[in-house]
Amino acid sequence: MTGLDIYSLVGFAGMACIIGAYAYLTLRPGHNPFILHGTNLLGAALLTVSLLVHTNWPSLVLEGFWAAIAIYGLVKALMKRQRRT
Repeated sequence: MTGLDIYSLVGFAGMACIIGAYAYLTLRPGHNPFILHGTNLLGAALLTVSLLVHTNWPSLVLEGFWAAIAIYGLVKALMKRQRRT
């Protein structure tokens, strides 16, 4: 078993972001899409940093999709906001 290095700690921070975003979506009625998707994107980015050092290809691909979906959500929210102004 390996010890926790800085990259593992960064990965744990990413994991906390994704779990926090999921909890936010589940527990809060009328969620803010910028908080939800921004937190998911940050989590995916942090996990990707960790996975680039401690490579796990299936997880790395998963984070790529997670980030892409979060970016799509952010773009969709921005477009919706611009239509209202």
